[in-house]
Amino acid sequence: MKAKRLQALADAYGADLRRWPADQRALAESLLAADPSLRAVLDEAATLDALLDAAPTTAPSAALMERVLAAAPKPRTRGRWRQAVWYLGAGWAAATCAGVVAGVGLTSHLTADARADAVLYQSSLTGVDDTEVLG
Repeated sequence: MKAKRLQALADAYGADLRRWPADQRALAESLLAADPSLRAVLDEAATLDALLDAAPTTAPSAALMERVLAAAPKPRTRGRWRQAVWYLGAGWAAATCAGVVAGVGLTSHLTADARADAVLYQSSLTGVDDTEVLG
């Protein structure tokens, strides 16, 4: 850790090292032990901490809280759920229709071929000429 990083952390978290991120505390303590002149950074942060602690705090009024809560956007989870259900249902219906169309198309073609083969086969057994059967 360098002095610049120590200054940034002191500005963000204050002079009390207990408020700092745990992984940065040990580094800051070792840096302060190596260079005691950096203690001035924490002293400056302590002055700001004291000013902030001395500042009066005001609680928002009940009327303000009601206005803010009334103006907040309402969650729309119910509408989105219904929309998702409709999209899923439409997807399943489209897939079903595509399967039926494909099945009918393939089946009718295969059935016509099977019928033609059966007619030709039977005509060969009975001795009928192919040209008479096919027309």
